[in-house]
Amino acid sequence: MSDSQLQGLSAAELPRFIAIEGCIGVGKTSLAQRLAESFSADAILEKTSSNPFLDRFYKNERNSALPTQLFFLFQRTQQLNDLCSEDLFQKPKVADFLIDKDPLFAEVTLDDDELKLYRQIYQQTQIEAPRPDLVVYLQAPIDVLQARIEQRGVANEQLINNDYLSALNDAYARFFHFYEQSPLLIVNATEIDWINNEQDYQNLVNYLLTIRSGRHYYNPRPAMF
Repeated sequence: MSDSQLQGLSAAELPRFIAIEGCIGVGKTSLAQRLAESFSADAILEKTSSNPFLDRFYKNERNSALPTQLFFLFQRTQQLNDLCSEDLFQKPKVADFLIDKDPLFAEVTLDDDELKLYRQIYQQTQIEAPRPDLVVYLQAPIDVLQARIEQRGVANEQLINNDYLSALNDAYARFFHFYEQSPLLIVNATEIDWINNEQDYQNLVNYLLTIRSGRHYYNPRPAMF
């Protein structure tokens, strides 16, 4: 199904709210942007560049982990607060984050005392955010994540160490192993390219649109040009 065909689908045929998730470098933002364009939807994207603590965190995780985490928590909560005030039936939404995963980063980066404080703040900031109609979890091994981080060339991301990336990737896998709050599509993103290969993208979208409930796995081979 082409982009023009997707844009012609009725509201009843499209998920009203899609959340894309996955480890750093897996491509969740690029997929969210592409889906938002195809579905004529609003893109709700993490604003990582606005976090003043992020550079310091990548240079020294221990010294800046808590303020980095809290900044993202408040930012994501505000974005979902704004979403709650809108009419979800007016226009579809595609987000490159799921608020439920926020503690995942905290558990990887914070010490026991910091984690206790974070959890108290997290509980106080929780809102009745709309549940996604579909969550897409993008999976890839560490070497693929490393290659994509290097390729996209974001300066502070070049400081990410392998231990942190591996711990985060494992934490994502554990989190989604038990996730049941929304329909879930787990995508093996190792060999597909939804940015440069149109057939890869269209195949993924066609599969995505069939999902209405439950847990699904998409393990494609890369399409030939």
